[in-house]
Amino acid sequence: MQQISDYELELMKVIWTNGGTALYAEIVSALSAKGMDWTKNTVITLLSRLIDKGLLKTNKIGHRNKYTAIVSEGEYQSSQTETFLHKVYEGNAKGLVSALIQKDLLSAADYEDLKAYWESRTSR
Repeated sequence: MQQISDYELELMKVIWTNGGTALYAEIVSALSAKGMDWTKNTVITLLSRLIDKGLLKTNKIGHRNKYTAIVSEGEYQSSQTETFLHKVYEGNAKGLVSALIQKDLLSAADYEDLKAYWESRTSR
C-alpha cells in the first residue's frame, strides 16, 4: 500500500469515522470541527491524491461527489504497522513490543488483553 501524508491521513480518518463514505461538505465540516480550516483547493487536491493512490473512489450524486474508502481503517493500520515493523525493527516484533513496554506505552492491562487475544487465536 502506498504511503500517504499526514494531511491525507486526516481526510481518511474523517471518511472512516463517517462510516467509510462522505460528501465533500461532510469532510469540510468534520475538518472544521477539528480546527482544520483548509482551503477548497487543498481538500480537493488531497482527495484526488487519495483516489490516485487507490485508497478512495468517487461517485457523482447530482452535482456533488461522494467519496468512499476502498481501504478500511483496519487494513490501513495493519499495512502501516507491518511497514513500520520491517523498516524500524527489521521484522522483529519482540523488539517493538519490548520498546512499548520499556516506554510504558503498554500497560499490564494491555498485556493481559493481548494475552487473552493471543490465547483465543491459538486455541482455534
